[in-house]
Amino acid sequence: MNMKRDFFGTTADGRQVHVFTLKNARGESARILDLGGTVQSLLIRGRGGKLIDVALGFDTPGEYLAKGGYLGAIVGRYANRIGGARFALNGKEFRLYPNDGKNHLHGGKEGFDKKVWEAEPDGGRLKLRLFSPHMDEGYPGNFGVEVTYAFSDDGGLIIDYLAKSDMDTVVNLTNHCYFNLRGCGDILSHELKINARSMLPTDAGLIPTGEIKSVEGTPFDFTEFKSIGRDIEADDPQLAVAGGYDHNFCLEEGYKKACELFCDESGILMEVFTDMPGVQFYSGNFLSGISGKGGRIYGKRFGLCLETQHYPDSVNKPHFPSPVLKAGALFRSRTVYKFGAR
Repeated sequence: MNMKRDFFGTTADGRQVHVFTLKNARGESARILDLGGTVQSLLIRGRGGKLIDVALGFDTPGEYLAKGGYLGAIVGRYANRIGGARFALNGKEFRLYPNDGKNHLHGGKEGFDKKVWEAEPDGGRLKLRLFSPHMDEGYPGNFGVEVTYAFSDDGGLIIDYLAKSDMDTVVNLTNHCYFNLRGCGDILSHELKINARSMLPTDAGLIPTGEIKSVEGTPFDFTEFKSIGRDIEADDPQLAVAGGYDHNFCLEEGYKKACELFCDESGILMEVFTDMPGVQFYSGNFLSGISGKGGRIYGKRFGLCLETQHYPDSVNKPHFPSPVLKAGALFRSRTVYKFGAR
């Protein structure tokens, strides 16, 4: 694996943004921005050896900041939603910025996706560091985070997360890459398998109700491969609320294979491994025809996300796995998106 660094552009407020290209022995590449720790592109070999960019993104820093959507970015301190934009910790209530109606989403108004991280190449890997001060977006504790990207010769995009705080706080970090394994068009014919037998129903604001529900006999049953489009228009109240899939699936404990995604048109298979307790499957319901890389239009369901993370709103649901990080303790996590062709 090798790496090179190039200038990517300048933000409206004068911040310089660089792109780091990681290449593996198969000639595949991952382009990572120091803006948001963003996966800007992923060139993966499909059937017959053809290289396909399987990640949605933009061509300039300004587009990432103006068009939104968190395309490819690291989101935090708390990925996904927190109901009512507030939580209690050690008997004290903390109020967060409500940037999704009355709720808090993906770290708030100026979350980690909008920051330029400190970047350091490290023996073929890329280390990205960011400091979030006490009460940044309403969160307690001076919080330091390090995200390391590597791209292995067997096609694995490896993302390691490390974080520490000087006060008790909450942490939920993920990558928000939108995948399209054929490179363009909608993702409805992609086949998905999720190794989860339960999911979290939500209210109208997409906040989990607290129920942990079996997927058996529902459109949320991905325990065997099925096309994403098969049940997405089913008469189901949960699908109606989200306009498709935008739900957390509950995984087993420990490091495990969480998901598999396959596109027969390209022959690309993506496997997702993680030690996090949940994965949010989002079927790109709110993509609204924005112009992306090379002027390509990203319409509704032209990309999908498989975000490995703590359960949404787990800060307010004591029976969910805890996202609390104690003062001085280390948060560590690993997710791998592994690509191959068949």
